[in-house]
Amino acid sequence: MIAVIAGGVGAARMLAGLRQVVAESELTAIINTGDDMVLHGLHISPDIDTITYTLADAVNPETGWGLKGETWQAMESLERYGGQTWFSLGDRDLATHMYRTQRFSEGATLAEVTAEVALAWGLDISMVPMTNDRVETMVTLTSGEEISFQDYFVARQHSVPVSSVRFAGAEASTPSPGVLDTIEGADKIVIAPSNPLVSIDPVLAVPGIRAAIEARRGDVVAVSPIIAGAALKGPADRLLNELGHEASVSGVAQLYRDLARVLVIDHVDADQAAAIAAAGMESVAAESIMKTPEIAKQLAQVALDA
Repeated sequence: MIAVIAGGVGAARMLAGLRQVVAESELTAIINTGDDMVLHGLHISPDIDTITYTLADAVNPETGWGLKGETWQAMESLERYGGQTWFSLGDRDLATHMYRTQRFSEGATLAEVTAEVALAWGLDISMVPMTNDRVETMVTLTSGEEISFQDYFVARQHSVPVSSVRFAGAEASTPSPGVLDTIEGADKIVIAPSNPLVSIDPVLAVPGIRAAIEARRGDVVAVSPIIAGAALKGPADRLLNELGHEASVSGVAQLYRDLARVLVIDHVDADQAAAIAAAGMESVAAESIMKTPEIAKQLAQVALDA
């Protein structure tokens, strides 16, 4: 069984590659929920939904999130009324959030709803939220204002400088049922090419998860989300710099040195192998920009072989 620490579009594409190499039933994704939010009275789980839609071959290929062939009549009507439309939800996507919220009102946990939604999309992969408890990624701007992650990422287009990030509620949370057993029993653990600070760190902030992964360090491989000093998507490179880290594969190695034995990097960063070794990790170079399913498959195989 392969456990994948996952968040965002990079993780979704990594999982799509992995399922070409191993059976879906052999994959368990432990998914970031720090960027979950409640809007219009609905519980929205962006990373869970992005991964679900990607694996169901239903994701919008142009954005990497949302559903392809989506319509936007609800948002257009909401805008007419002067409602909140800064976080755009497609008509079909709304049904997912409505169902999740309905099930919460009936007493279901996030883990139970996530499994139900995956089954409805015909997926055999085990998709597990990092916790059933509310953990919220909060971002403090250099101005001193603290805002939610979605306010930072979507409303402000991650264009404002950041001084710190915290995970509200993490200390009181517990891992979802089966998360620690999955980590302890996995043949290999893959840290997906997700933003280390706002996609992977929230998962690690849930008590017990970081320690469980550190205990398996020899069987853990991380895939760098930074290529040639930049992030392919999102603000990972800027956040690393703003929060005192180096936006490079060696900077990623510094963050993951206690968690993983091997870091998979892109060929363009092969010259940083010595710096990665100095950080205490081995490195393996591969083509890591998952532009096609075949490249994603090859990257997955490299990660499993590392």
